Amino acid sequence: MFTVIITRDFDHMSEVAARLVIDDIGKAAGKKEGYILGLATGNSPTGLYKHLAKAANAGQYDCSKIETFNLDEYVGLPGENAQQRVLHPESYSYFMVQEFFGLLQRKFREANVPWGTLIDQEKLTAELAAHPEDWNEQGTDKGKAIVIKADAQSEYLRWIRSDILDAYAAKIRERGGVDCHIVGVGGRGHVAFHESGIPFQGNEMLLVKLDENTVANAVEDGHFAKREESPQYAISMGAELVYRARKVILLANGGRKAGPIAESLLKDPSPVVPISYGQTFSENGGDMIYVIDREAAAQIIDHVDELERRNIQVEDIGDSKASQRLEDLQFFRNPETCLLG
Repeated sequence: MFTVIITRDFDHMSEVAARLVIDDIGKAAGKKEGYILGLATGNSPTGLYKHLAKAANAGQYDCSKIETFNLDEYVGLPGENAQQRVLHPESYSYFMVQEFFGLLQRKFREANVPWGTLIDQEKLTAELAAHPEDWNEQGTDKGKAIVIKADAQSEYLRWIRSDILDAYAAKIRERGGVDCHIVGVGGRGHVAFHESGIPFQGNEMLLVKLDENTVANAVEDGHFAKREESPQYAISMGAELVYRARKVILLANGGRKAGPIAESLLKDPSPVVPISYGQTFSENGGDMIYVIDREAAAQIIDHVDELERRNIQVEDIGDSKASQRLEDLQFFRNPETCLLG
């Protein structure tokens, strides 16, 4: 199933997405042991996280039965050791504590963020330079996936592949896979650090060399004092792993996202627009839901008939009758019934 829900604005988008997540947690109650929730960083999910925290604190679902897996984390944050790096205010781990985990009165059973802070960036760079035969690049955009070979001669590179990349994907499989994954969308249609042009297949977890513009912008925007402190790499789930979840909820707001959203829906799936893999995910039985505001929907509003021919259902609830239409959508339930008991 593929559904696009068009909302009024960021706040409305956040509220609708939160109801969807809470509803899905409620439906899982009694059917399985616990619940696995995939999480993203960035501005798009911050409103959703506040709604989810408020609902949890009100007893609408039980955090202690939920385990979370985040999409990505930097490599190369400033700090003398992994502990300092994970506590750096620009780490994605810190972001999750600030925007979600720290708001909860009762904590999740376990929270997982990719283990990028364990990697020493200087040693990584030195090993890549010393062992060019151990890896290759993938991608057509400026950000490139560094694919480390399983039989790499460098012990450090083999460790990164087995204990940082493969082990994270294996832990998700051991938990039975992600039930519901929250994702955003980058300006080039990328999900997490799965950049444009990186193949869908064979890339469960990625080591990504960040493009120079991303590094420079991080300094220019004030996230880091100088280029030497800005991370050069990141660890990220690839689209292949993201879209193995049972349900994926993609959030997008603002006019900057309108182009990638339209491309991902009106054109056939292509690694050029990584989120377009959602079409394949839906065709294979996954539950794909876009929750977007009107600005992000600007380039699809006039193509609803075409989307429906592509088996994509559009629900426009961003008008004055939104409240009534929200009640009419069958996937919304009374929050009081949405307890993971």
